[in-house]
Amino acid sequence: MFLRPKFHGLDSGVRRNDTKTFPLDLMTNGVAKPLSFYNTLTDRDEPFVPLSPGQVKLYVCGVTPYDECHLGHARCYVTFDFVRRALTRLGYTVTHVQNFTDIDDKIIARAAKNGETPQSLAERCTADYFDKMDRLNVARAHHYPRVTQHIPAILRMVETLVQKGLAYSLDGDVYFSVRKFSGYGKLSRRDIDSLRVGARVDVNDRKRDPLDFALWKSAKEGEPFWPSPWGLGRPGWHIECSAMSLEAFGSETFDIHGGGQDLIFPHHENEIAQSESCTGRPFARYWVHNGFVTVQKEKMSKSLGNFFTLKGIFERVSPRAVRYFLLSHHYRGPLEFSESHLNDARDRLAEMDEDVHRWEAALSVPREASLRAEKEWAMVLDSFVSSVDNSLAENFNSPRVLAAVFTLLAEMKERLDQPKTLSTEGLRQGLRSLREVLDGVLGIAPALNLVGDETDDVQLLVDAREKARRLRDWAEADRLRLTLADRGIFLEDTPGGPRWWKKI
Repeated sequence: MFLRPKFHGLDSGVRRNDTKTFPLDLMTNGVAKPLSFYNTLTDRDEPFVPLSPGQVKLYVCGVTPYDECHLGHARCYVTFDFVRRALTRLGYTVTHVQNFTDIDDKIIARAAKNGETPQSLAERCTADYFDKMDRLNVARAHHYPRVTQHIPAILRMVETLVQKGLAYSLDGDVYFSVRKFSGYGKLSRRDIDSLRVGARVDVNDRKRDPLDFALWKSAKEGEPFWPSPWGLGRPGWHIECSAMSLEAFGSETFDIHGGGQDLIFPHHENEIAQSESCTGRPFARYWVHNGFVTVQKEKMSKSLGNFFTLKGIFERVSPRAVRYFLLSHHYRGPLEFSESHLNDARDRLAEMDEDVHRWEAALSVPREASLRAEKEWAMVLDSFVSSVDNSLAENFNSPRVLAAVFTLLAEMKERLDQPKTLSTEGLRQGLRSLREVLDGVLGIAPALNLVGDETDDVQLLVDAREKARRLRDWAEADRLRLTLADRGIFLEDTPGGPRWWKKI
């Protein structure tokens, strides 16, 4: 029985009572619509026109590595992995840059609490980031600039701002004069005169204006530091991305800047102010922000006690199910997290896997179809491809892509159960189109079925791990889990027993 996936967030565009209809308003006679998406800077959907035809420079704000990765990190980086995949599918060549803020107040404070160096903490948490994102099938960025490796570039930008009279030094600190940038507030649409000094705005009675923010911070005892024209110190938070994007792209303006919604103010607002003041050129032309993760309608945060690490979540469901859960919501809307939503995602992913594996198994039996049936199936596949591409072109709509996948699976299931409706070649073509979307676009392709001795060997390891778990021999269970992981086997513990598959 075909079960429609439960999509959350923005409208998936699927007729509720017609499982055989591809998403609405996406068909344009087989031709993909031009790419358009919501630009935070202009507060509207607008056509995408890259600086260089066919080329996209994408910069995404990375993590400050001082703690374990959490669901908010997954939301952001799965979102921009999907955006990158969508751009690639639509024919663009993407240069993807994502930074690490590897020196920061939070890193220094946590390292001191742990009794370790800021460098060792940052390296350990950076490794945790890569481990968790690899498991979520997030493709590696092309460049990962780190703040500590770009101090000279940061100093050059700060010096330029001071020389232009747009920043000032004060006892070893350097501050940007917010009111000297006439466009301040254009991203967050805030009136500079009504802004209040508050959360994430640096409060310092010595500053000329409460809104001025630090470009360079003088060194305190025991903190890492670098020499500068204003004395020993380290960069402020906001200047880092401006300098690193300029270095990475080799240009003053780039195409798309991404990040979480919480970065719009003050971080991204400040990036624009200092960058455009320094270069005299536009900074990023398009700004894309993913929505918050919420729990019972409250933003997820440590202070509220509704905080979920990826390590803890991965102990309950597979990373692949987490990725599916994230993509079943439109990136711009809030992501309401609950165990039931996560379990729904796991179950629907399992349904999809069963359908795909049934499709694969059907290839082993020769099939024939009438000429009329072949033409109808070709039209179904054309509709599927157009539906996917147009869903991507309309604001990177992942729920609509998933809807198209389930609609195609429903069409396939109906034909498999009827004679002369689907040939072996038609089946193969459909599977190829489907896997291009599941793997290349969504990043959730099910593993190919294993055969022969490999299946038996893996099952023996899975059974041995299950026995160790029943005996509460957790060390042996963990060893066997790692052995399976090294062989590319994803393992998921369910109430009905362990479920496993092999990553392609």
